[in-house]
Amino acid sequence: MPSSRLLNRLPLRQTVFRSSIFPGQRPLSQQLRMASGLARKYEINADMGEGFGRWKMGPDEELMPYIDAANIACGYHAGDPSIMLKTVRLCKKHGVKAGAHPGLQDMFGFGRRKIEIDPKDMYAMVLYQVGALKAILNSEGVELSHIKPHGELFFYMQRDETIMRAVLEACATFGDNIPVYASQNATQEAMCKELGIPFQGEVYVDIDYSSEGKLIPVAQSKVATPELCYERALSASLKDEGKDNSGGIFSFGFAGKPFSICVHSDHPTVLQNVTGVRKAVEEANKQRFPNASD
Repeated sequence: MPSSRLLNRLPLRQTVFRSSIFPGQRPLSQQLRMASGLARKYEINADMGEGFGRWKMGPDEELMPYIDAANIACGYHAGDPSIMLKTVRLCKKHGVKAGAHPGLQDMFGFGRRKIEIDPKDMYAMVLYQVGALKAILNSEGVELSHIKPHGELFFYMQRDETIMRAVLEACATFGDNIPVYASQNATQEAMCKELGIPFQGEVYVDIDYSSEGKLIPVAQSKVATPELCYERALSASLKDEGKDNSGGIFSFGFAGKPFSICVHSDHPTVLQNVTGVRKAVEEANKQRFPNASD
């Protein structure tokens, strides 16, 4: 047990908000929103806390003012206890929703390599990762906003319904108001409904889609420019359309429902990318959801 003298030296937990914002950042009123639940209008999410020890992955602090939801690495593909705590505090400071980003136990491969895992082990692994983040969130008085599987875990779920069920059953234990974020997938959406989990559809603007409208892994996608990210975000929001890697047009199938747009924090131009996406989101929300609350 720490002594009272030590406790007195610990830094106070304070929420600090900027008195002004830079162009392209979220309005201050939006920086205050941290509640869980489905998006009420178009939003931006980004993977955060994906360093380890002294190694840093993305510009988390610089990104926070531009995003609405953070997917926080939980220690398997990236992250460690101190980075998780630091990232939660950043979310609290900027009013960003704090979600769990569980992945495969593959830090060397950044959770993007194929690994065969027994569904029972997968269930336990997701419980372990999200539970660890939940404890840190509780210590800071912050709600668990959502859960979003990372990298190869996401693709594994699309290939294998037993893995999908194992992951979603683990997610369901954290409450019936905690959405699972994923690219549009009828099977996963139906399974979420069966398990009583809100399903939050999302769009990716910095990686490619196949001619079937399915996501292509980061390593196999072409580098997206900030201009392309802006165009993709605006097209998805206003037309419900995407362009595949062959130039064909496909429908996302959101039918007017708000969705989340993901940007990858490990991309070298992520700050430029997210600035363009923020601009597109603000433009689209003014047209589609002018009266939506934060």
